Amino acid sequence: MNSKLLPKLYPILDVSCFSDTQRLFDAAKELAEAGVTFIQYRNKFGDPLAMLTQARELKSTIASRAKLIMNDRADLCLAADFDGVHVGQDDLSPASARRIIGPRRCLGVSTHNPEQVAEADQTSADYIAIGPVFATASKTNPDPVIGIAGVRRARELTRKPLVAIGGITRQNCRSVIEAGADSIAVISDLVRDPRKSAEDFLHILG
Repeated sequence: MNSKLLPKLYPILDVSCFSDTQRLFDAAKELAEAGVTFIQYRNKFGDPLAMLTQARELKSTIASRAKLIMNDRADLCLAADFDGVHVGQDDLSPASARRIIGPRRCLGVSTHNPEQVAEADQTSADYIAIGPVFATASKTNPDPVIGIAGVRRARELTRKPLVAIGGITRQNCRSVIEAGADSIAVISDLVRDPRKSAEDFLHILG
């Protein structure tokens, strides 16, 4: 994957941000209608069967309008016929995830410091995520904030597509792209009125 294939806006649909699953599906539909082409499904606390059911419903909702990435679970990525998987530092290793999903599906890896970026650069990951750029409420125990300088440093360490994540909003997203990120991952600032929020982001990012 080169940076041109990774859209500037990378929404993450975190189940914990929605009061019920129907709102999750509605948000996915609205994002696709706004022109979003890459969406990650994240469910940190669901049981595998419930996650698979939700994932398949998302797949049906999105149809072919956007690529779907499964957070953490390479096995569910395959079972739900998603387009890829995203793993963190405490999840399945990139090598193990790649063995499960094969060469054609997309693989993303989360990193939080220069050492992890350099290590991820040596894997078969299609893109590397770096963060948190700003303070975030999306994780209970977030890693230390890296700031814009951290994005610039990560950019120096890899030629792989770089996704910035953590506290990114419509107000600060341009600065993150200007620091070298190819894409921004957004959770909280897309929850309320997903379609309009996504359209705003897409307009700002150009």
